[in-house]
Amino acid sequence: MLTKTKEILEKYDNELPKISNQKFNSYLKEISALLSIDKKLTYHIARKTFATTVLLYNNVPMEIVSELLGHSNMNITQAHYGKVVQKKVSDEMKNLHLKLLENNTPLL
Repeated sequence: MLTKTKEILEKYDNELPKISNQKFNSYLKEISALLSIDKKLTYHIARKTFATTVLLYNNVPMEIVSELLGHSNMNITQAHYGKVVQKKVSDEMKNLHLKLLENNTPLL
C-alpha cells in the first residue's frame, strides 16, 4: 500500500467516510473552482485519470488495474484502457529505437 494511502487510512481508523458520487462530484467542482480548472471534473474522470496516469503510465500491470478498479473481468478493463496501453507500447518502442541509435546498435 502506498504511504499516503496508509496515512489516510490511519487517520480514519481504517474506516473511510462513505460519500455518494453526487457529493464527490460536488467536492471536485469546488476544487476545480479554487484551482481555476475549466474542465468539469467528475468521479468518473478522476477514476479514469487514476487508472491511466497513475497506474498504467507507471507500468502497473493491467491485471492489477482491473483488480483496483473492481472490474469483474479483464475484458472490461481492456475495453476501457486498451488504447492507453497501445499508446504506451508505441511510446516504449520509440524510446527503444532512440536507445539503439544512441548505442550504435544495428536495428533489425
